[in-house]
Amino acid sequence: MNHIILFDGVCHFCNSSVQFILKRDSKQMYHFASLQSEAGKSLLKKHNIPEDINSFVLIEGDHYFTKSSAALRVCRNLSGAYRFLYSFKVIPAPLRDILYHIIANNRYKWFGKQESCMLPSPEVRKRFLD
Repeated sequence: MNHIILFDGVCHFCNSSVQFILKRDSKQMYHFASLQSEAGKSLLKKHNIPEDINSFVLIEGDHYFTKSSAALRVCRNLSGAYRFLYSFKVIPAPLRDILYHIIANNRYKWFGKQESCMLPSPEVRKRFLD
């Protein structure tokens, strides 16, 4: 399990993003855990990532990536034309992260919030960490 995505499990936008990735991850390389889960909290601690992080996190082996860097690294492994989004990596992270921060800081207001984390379907349940 070398590619783990940590996401905000109560955010509608974040849950939709996970569904988007699941549909386009033809190699099934990504596994998922919500930031609120025990597995998510354990991975944050293991990688010395602040628990109050306002980002989705991609863990690849011993390294982790956040914000637009994480999103672009995920895109490079998706099927279809989405992998070409990785070419935006040439834009310096501080510039890319401006848009990321705008979305992250307004995600509940724009997309809503759930009372609890999503329940994955039985066929993808094996890709979610408890």
